[in-house]
Amino acid sequence: MPEDHSEIGAAFLLTQLGTHAATRFAERVSALGLTPPQTGMLRMIGGTPGLSQQALAQALGMAPSKIVAFVDELEARGLVRRSRSVRDRRVHELTLTDQGQELMGRIRELAAEHEADFCQPLDADEREQLAGLLRRIAEHHGLAPGVHPGYRSLR
Repeated sequence: MPEDHSEIGAAFLLTQLGTHAATRFAERVSALGLTPPQTGMLRMIGGTPGLSQQALAQALGMAPSKIVAFVDELEARGLVRRSRSVRDRRVHELTLTDQGQELMGRIRELAAEHEADFCQPLDADEREQLAGLLRRIAEHHGLAPGVHPGYRSLR
């Protein structure tokens, strides 16, 4: 007799799908030599040129000391430029290099492919409805838009 799965709750399904989506996204960006946290940091830096390391750490919920190691690696790869602020020499501002901007274009393409593959069973209206419902739940739980809560546990 087949097992009845109609009793599986939304929270479990979100966890199941979230883990699957995160794993598949990690596989996609690994082809670019990136991890999902690096990808998210590049996205934030690209979206806010001149963002300070301190502000990046705060936005991601990470300790500033942890951010330094990530930024060091991205800078060593020629993707991020760190420069002293002209307003406050104690502050390091972050911007994407030309190479970093080019890579962000490739990341956007991969993200669009990932979204299309993941949501393939849904039509455009259903995708928008699902995204709207998920945004409401995320907002209710105080999650920062566009920031994965996993950053808080990165070492």
